[in-house]
Amino acid sequence: MNKKEVFKLAKGFRGRAKNCIRIARERVEKALQYSYRDRRNKKRDMRSLWIQRINAGTRQHGVNYGNFMHGLMKENIQLNRKVLSELSMHEPYSFKALVDISHRAFPGNKAAVTPKKEGLAILL
Repeated sequence: MNKKEVFKLAKGFRGRAKNCIRIARERVEKALQYSYRDRRNKKRDMRSLWIQRINAGTRQHGVNYGNFMHGLMKENIQLNRKVLSELSMHEPYSFKALVDISHRAFPGNKAAVTPKKEGLAILL
């Protein structure tokens, strides 16, 4: 990279990183490495966010994420996580229908029965 390109990319950096060629070149190189890495990390982070949103939506209806996705797979419903996430946030009735279909296909979530506490166990 020539000096002109380096300074163009270093515009907005702090201190000598914007106007001293040696420091600017190092900072620009590092910034490009970060941007390369983070373009991949952004995909990972978005998938994680979609999964969290789907999980929150399914738990409102008494099903966990893994069983919900397994039920959809068994019913051959091929909606990706991004679309499911949007449905869970903006279309709750449509999402409830998907949860019901998934639950009928794979009723893995049984209602948890908690044992009744008796005697001194009530105080604990």
